[in-house]
Amino acid sequence: MDSDTDLRRARELVTGASRVTALTGAGVSTASGIPDFRGPNGLWTKDPEAEKLSNLQAYVGSRDVRVRAWRARLDHPAWRAQPNAAHEAFVALERSGRLGAIVTQNIDELHQRAGSSPDAVIELHGTMFHTECLDCGDRRDMQEALERVRAGEDDPPCLVCGGMLKSATISFGQALDGAVLEAARIAAVTCDVLLAAGTSLTVHPAAGLVEIAAQAGASVVICNASPTPYDEVADVVLSGPLDEVLPRIT
Repeated sequence: MDSDTDLRRARELVTGASRVTALTGAGVSTASGIPDFRGPNGLWTKDPEAEKLSNLQAYVGSRDVRVRAWRARLDHPAWRAQPNAAHEAFVALERSGRLGAIVTQNIDELHQRAGSSPDAVIELHGTMFHTECLDCGDRRDMQEALERVRAGEDDPPCLVCGGMLKSATISFGQALDGAVLEAARIAAVTCDVLLAAGTSLTVHPAAGLVEIAAQAGASVVICNASPTPYDEVADVVLSGPLDEVLPRIT
């Protein structure tokens, strides 16, 4: 459990800031019933083959992978998940006027559903609530495609061009949107506190935002269940459950 001294120091940094940028990862949503990926009970830890579903080359190259991906989308816990106290902590921080942006690696839209302003949320890895055609770029509500899967289409093609559909998320091997990445960089450069929560800080370029912020003079607070490569950069490192820790420091 985190010491009272560390919690107090983190709270002083966050509540004393004029502009906080949050960098959030899968750990923020675990209390909502959405498993993380690399933790001890993570999705990819338990089933390494599941990582292929998030690999663009594997997805494009294998119909079997796409069929499995569509089945996984049908039963994804995000459809039933509700925001938890960690998400609500960021809402409170935004309403206090101190939160400038939430740069999230999550694709579950729980920040927005908790009440965070859509304009404040920068979705680095996209959203699972829409589909996007890899050929023509047509974008639609994910539920339309899932209804087709339920009706018997195990690998539904694009209704516009017949091309390949996937969720509107960034897979491994797929380039991030340049404008989104630049917005995230600006959020890191212009904050006076970077609060990284629920992220292993092993996936770049998201992880690099910590160093960008620190080099620009920001204090860094890291809240994660396990150690990260950037713990030595941080002013404070906390490891308690995020739905308990974040409300205490915001």
